[in-house]
Amino acid sequence: MEKIIKGRILRIESKDYYVLTEKENVIRCSLRGKFQKEFELKKDKLYTLDIAAVGDFVQYKINDDGTGVIEKILKRKNHISRKAPKIKGASYRGERLEQIVSANVDNFFIVTSIKKPQFNNRSVDRLFVIAESSNVKPYLIINKIDLDKNDISKKYAEMYRSIGYGVFLTSIIYKDSSFDKLLSVMESKVNMFWGHSGVGKSSIYNILFPSLNFKVKEISDYSGKGKHTTVTVRMEKVEKDTFIIDTPGIREVDPYGITKENLSHYFIEFLPFVNECKFNTCTHHHEPGCAVIKAVKNNKIDAERYQSYLNILDSIEDDLYF
Repeated sequence: MEKIIKGRILRIESKDYYVLTEKENVIRCSLRGKFQKEFELKKDKLYTLDIAAVGDFVQYKINDDGTGVIEKILKRKNHISRKAPKIKGASYRGERLEQIVSANVDNFFIVTSIKKPQFNNRSVDRLFVIAESSNVKPYLIINKIDLDKNDISKKYAEMYRSIGYGVFLTSIIYKDSSFDKLLSVMESKVNMFWGHSGVGKSSIYNILFPSLNFKVKEISDYSGKGKHTTVTVRMEKVEKDTFIIDTPGIREVDPYGITKENLSHYFIEFLPFVNECKFNTCTHHHEPGCAVIKAVKNNKIDAERYQSYLNILDSIEDDLYF
């Protein structure tokens, strides 16, 4: 009888799944045909684009030629996803589909830069919503603080820390203790890094783990935005029991599965107030007797964060979710 072996998906290239074995080798696997068949059968009811994802634990068998076949995808403790881009992410009925980015993540690092590209707290808040709705621990990295002449990074760091989030202010020029603190948080965890192109993810990796030698590209002079250096999601084992998940730079991101009724649950500073609203269906937008709006007026909730909430609320499509 063929032996069933357990492994973890490190990267996916087309129909090839590269799996880290229990013996620390990497083996190229394919998906058992039954997965593809089930995928086809469910297509008119499907809301997820991906069968397996980077970070998934799987069971596989070895073929005679040394490759593997994935027999089972084990239960996830969580997964990070977003709405798929509209060009490929609409079902037969027009709803946006879910694109799973990675699975079984411990720490979620939102990587930004203060300039080149410009810090965008609206995008940051969307990523915090994704993290909170995915049951992972989020952190914020504000990179390139050597370009910050007006202490804007400190202002945002203070605001996010007051909510309860860990914030790291970094610069590859200064290379100060923030990188040591970052390493201690990452130890023995699966750490996903996500952010816009050009914010300096690869440069940060190269300071943390010089042996990995990640490729670094310059910012585009024409657009002021970054160029992609990572083209697919990939997982790297960097130390014993410590992994990073590197992701392609994003242009835009929409949280998946968020409704107008539950969005406020993912703005954690709203939680002390949401149950005090006059109406239990309150969306904290315009309703009378809203305790969240009152908290904003009384400076108990930051006005910038509240504006981010309203922006996301307005962008939520009335999708159906199974």
